[in-house]
Amino acid sequence: MQNQPIRPIPQQRVREKVDACMARRDYPGVERCLRYWLEEARQGNDLRGQLMVLNELVGHYRKTSEKEKALDSAENALKTLEQLDFGGSISEGTTCVNIATALHSFGENDRALELFERARAAYESSPAIDPGLLGGLYNNMALTCVTLKRFGEARDLYQKAMDCMAKAENGELEQAITWLNLADLIAAEQGLEAGEAEIYACLDRASNLLAKSEAPRDGYYAFVCEKCAPTFDYYGYFMDAAVLRQEAKRIYEGA
Repeated sequence: MQNQPIRPIPQQRVREKVDACMARRDYPGVERCLRYWLEEARQGNDLRGQLMVLNELVGHYRKTSEKEKALDSAENALKTLEQLDFGGSISEGTTCVNIATALHSFGENDRALELFERARAAYESSPAIDPGLLGGLYNNMALTCVTLKRFGEARDLYQKAMDCMAKAENGELEQAITWLNLADLIAAEQGLEAGEAEIYACLDRASNLLAKSEAPRDGYYAFVCEKCAPTFDYYGYFMDAAVLRQEAKRIYEGA
């Protein structure tokens, strides 16, 4: 296997095809595309391509709530990391964040936190780390800490996420998500009544960031709108939620 020539898959083109399917919410199309290119990468002895596709599959199956498929893809991604000898690299960190986020969504928070810590070590030791990647790590790691009732750690991580996203391109979207996550932390730690004023302050900040953001009104913006709308609904910000859903619908229908 080691002596076989490598035929790399076109990673950028694969991502573009996946993004196009996501913009149409064609989830079966996403899976077909990724499964095809995973097999192509295997046939071409392209370990880097396999890692990229497996990461995409983990994220896809997380979104479609297919736990077994997500965990199988995650296990294969970690094995591929070992084959590539990527320990301590940004690629290791990104893979661990992706898998940990999926584990958290499926309720496996202790395992998720272990992988978040592994990713944190890789990211924080890299001087060239993109602030958006680091902010995403802190944000998702904080969510797991909240679930485990480690509220102090979660607050610190959310602040780190805010600081990172302030340096990232179009970071207002991620900051808005973080403010909404912080509102949920306050509700979990203090209760809705005791934390009401602080919760509403977080919601107002998130609403302002989404409104003023100059990020492209594309599929990712629509995804963020859909992600944020239920939280606004939950805390009684019904108009904000309706506007976000309308904007997401407009973007998807125009895709």
